[in-house]
Amino acid sequence: MSTPDTDTELAAAPTAKWDPTLTERVMGLLRPFLRAYHRSEVRGLDDFPPGGALVVSNHSGGLFPMDVPVFASGFYEKFGYDRPVYTLSHDVIFTGPTAEFFIKTGFIRANHENAAAALRSGGVVVVFPGGDYDVYRPTLEENKIDFDGRTGYVRAALNAGVPIVPAVSIGGQETQLYLSRGTGLAKLLQLDKLMRVKILPISFGFPFGLSAVLPVNVPLPSKIVTQVLEPIDIADFGEDPDVDEVDAHVRHVMQQALDRLADERRFPVLG
Repeated sequence: MSTPDTDTELAAAPTAKWDPTLTERVMGLLRPFLRAYHRSEVRGLDDFPPGGALVVSNHSGGLFPMDVPVFASGFYEKFGYDRPVYTLSHDVIFTGPTAEFFIKTGFIRANHENAAAALRSGGVVVVFPGGDYDVYRPTLEENKIDFDGRTGYVRAALNAGVPIVPAVSIGGQETQLYLSRGTGLAKLLQLDKLMRVKILPISFGFPFGLSAVLPVNVPLPSKIVTQVLEPIDIADFGEDPDVDEVDAHVRHVMQQALDRLADERRFPVLG
């Protein structure tokens, strides 16, 4: 587990330990892999706004989501390392011996206080409202934007006074054949009470075939394309914006963009 000192420092200053030198080294190692294995592309960065911005994206890839590495690699390549990319993340990231590494490369605990601090510092904050519900969506629903009714990201952008930058990614849900989130199975096994887990995803992949998280299959080399969309100024929704209205608009423009990416795609995995 992370030490109390680490927890205290992160809670007090979630952005203070970001290390641009380490981040640049990591991106230098990841970028060739992402381009060779996933033939990754990031489009639409020319209109990215200055200052703090909340990037709202769909989430794909199960145990091995490539959304953040692909976006961050493209962002840093275009803009350099003067403005950090932070990712709102589950607490499990901050346990064990790798916790310090994740903190230094921009991962921060997912709560409103940390989001506000990162955004007001001028950083770019990436959030996946759908979380594990989204990242394990069935492959047959891979091109559907579904946040499971979660709208907290709108309030985060409102509180910090920053634009929402929608982004959509395609290809991550083809790294395996995702069959089911396994919500019924998780409930049957009472995982929600034992481990606060509401899903037990079932997938089929290489080399082990059928998997319910375990055994761990190797992700297929699916082509991943991320499209960054025009920023949305919440002020356009009036002095007292309706959170549900903003959320509906964000999901609408994301769904349209994802549909366009899907129309471009000719073959699963190959792209």
